[in-house]
Amino acid sequence: MTKIGLEIHCQLTNLESKLFCSCKANYREFSPNVNICPICIGLPGSLPMLNQKAIEKAAIISMALNCKTPKKIAFFRKNYFYPDLPKNFQITQYDAYGPTSIGYDGKITVEGKEIRIRRIQIEEDPGRLIYEGTSEKTQITLVDYNRAGTPLVEIVTEPDFENPKQVRLFLNILVDLLTNLSVSDPTLEGALRADGNVSLEGGNKVEIKNVTSFHDLEKAIHFEITRQQSLVERGIEIISETRQWDDRRKITVSARAKEEESDYRYFLEGDIPWIKLSQEHFNKLKEKMPESISSKRDRYVNQYAIPGQVADILSSDKFFADLFEKSHDDLNAKEIANIITTDLMGFVDTREKREGLKLTSQHLTELANAIISNKISRTSAKIALQEIVNTGKPLSEIISEKDLGNVSDESEITEIIDEVINEESNAIKEIKEKPETVNFLVGQVMKKTRGKANPSTTLTILKKKLGLS
Repeated sequence: MTKIGLEIHCQLTNLESKLFCSCKANYREFSPNVNICPICIGLPGSLPMLNQKAIEKAAIISMALNCKTPKKIAFFRKNYFYPDLPKNFQITQYDAYGPTSIGYDGKITVEGKEIRIRRIQIEEDPGRLIYEGTSEKTQITLVDYNRAGTPLVEIVTEPDFENPKQVRLFLNILVDLLTNLSVSDPTLEGALRADGNVSLEGGNKVEIKNVTSFHDLEKAIHFEITRQQSLVERGIEIISETRQWDDRRKITVSARAKEEESDYRYFLEGDIPWIKLSQEHFNKLKEKMPESISSKRDRYVNQYAIPGQVADILSSDKFFADLFEKSHDDLNAKEIANIITTDLMGFVDTREKREGLKLTSQHLTELANAIISNKISRTSAKIALQEIVNTGKPLSEIISEKDLGNVSDESEITEIIDEVINEESNAIKEIKEKPETVNFLVGQVMKKTRGKANPSTTLTILKKKLGLS
């Protein structure tokens, strides 16, 4: 039996400052080693100042993952020596005296499989190591401490995953959840990192670190399972170790022996007192929590009759869900959901395009209402939407400039239908035996009018002329 567990590190990117000082949490905008202070780099005499907002954000994640929360939490020093750890210890949480981390005993369901959350803990991120050089002889290692002290939440699961696919699905769900909670932006480089722990029944646990993407983590776990199975079949002991993913060769390679908890010599952080957590404070946080993705999805289906598949896509993407909430009413909700998921998501498919988007909620409202009132066809609406995304012009101006308004005058449509009937004699002959051929004729009319003819009016006139009504 295969056992797979995860250790997920999630930066709280939506905070203004680091976990224990006033340096910026968004270290990405700085040149190396600029966003630092005596606390960040552990100068003698510097004392940590705990960021209350970080506690609150972590508590929100804990509640969203159905975790229990202790009445008080504590911080510990995790001692290890590595160039990116300026203090030679990391301030983190550790359940030495029972549950004292921000959350424990949670769960989340993936395709009917319950994945248990062992604990959720708050800690500081270390700095970054940057490798330069083209070969082992010329390679050098640089250290950037801008990231040191960035607020981090570590989510540790039980080894409940049975295969790599479940891991990927879980991480996708987690990304949606974190985005919806507005606690983190997982699309930022390094904001969400996951390590995998893999073991076969009765064997030692192997940790896989430094995997850059969820897709690669899935492949790395798959390779590691195969590697361990091969060792078992040959009677070779599986060594407990930390391995890294070699993306070039698509294999895991040994990095170092696996440390035990005792190696880290945990002890209470004397500069941070125990923190009491009141139920009243948690209740206030719960009231401020956004609607869950599942609740949002059910509301879209039940209140607006949006198809389940469309509701799944819309509710899981906070950016587009927020746009939907600002632009819809009871009458146009279904049409707006269709525009967003069918067309807009294709036009705005990168972070850069989202940030530069010129389309507003008012644009969407006007476009949906124009379709519903038959002022514009869906084909023309797609053309108009692309122009709005690119320019931000009003819909009325785009309809006028590009002549996108519907052809709704019956005499004009009738004239075009007569042209189609004259041109498509073979189709006319088939009509009596195959009445569905009329849809082909509707398509020809739409083609001649560049999608501007009212389809319903066109079909009615065609059926009447061909004696099908």
